[in-house]
Formats: sequence, structure tokens, C-alpha cells
Amino acid sequence: MSDLDIQTPTAFDPFADANAEDSGAGAKEYVHIRTQQRNGRKSLTTVQGLKKEFSYNKILKDLKKEFCCNGTVVQDLELGQVIQLQGDQRKNVSTFLVQAGIVKKENIKIHGF
Repeated sequence: MSDLDIQTPTAFDPFADANAEDSGAGAKEYVHIRTQQRNGRKSLTTVQGLKKEFSYNKILKDLKKEFCCNGTVVQDLELGQVIQLQGDQRKNVSTFLVQAGIVKKENIKIHGF
């Protein structure tokens, strides 16, 4: 009886490797493009989630020149820097970011109707 190894059951967490910070699961950084309704027909397009090494002001300048609209970079406490553009520019911004090589098409999420 002394030769038998007694194994005590331990708690097994099936999601332990998914919750690890160095895990590749969920490591994709998405760029979120949304539209917000202002008043009447007026709307606002927001772009968030761009990498910090990019110059937001240079991207904004090119977007404004390309789409003939006004815009600004807003500093948010939770979201970081967010680009705001006048009008519904969701499709235009997504194609611009892909063509400029800033973001891959798979990493862009377009929200809204």
C-alpha cells in the first residue's frame, strides 16, 4: 500500500493560457471607425485604435485634404487619441488607411448601420 502514489485532484483552469498576458489570443489591435449623429443631418466620424507611433496630426491633415472636410484630434482619457472628422466618412477612411499602408483590412472594424 505504501508503493501507491496518491494523486490529489487540483483545480484545472481551461482558460488559463487564454488569460495570460503574453498569449497571442486576442492580441489583434483593431482600428474602430464609428459615426455619431449630431443634430439634424449632421454627423461625425471617429477613428480610434491607431498605433501610437503614427503621427495623428499628419494622418488628419491628409484625411482632411483627401475628403474635403474638417477634423480634429481629441485626447480621451480611456481611448487615447481619437481622430474626429465631419460627415459620414467611414468607407472613405477605411479605404484610405488600407491604401496608405497604415492598417491591414482585417484589423479595421466599421461600426454603425
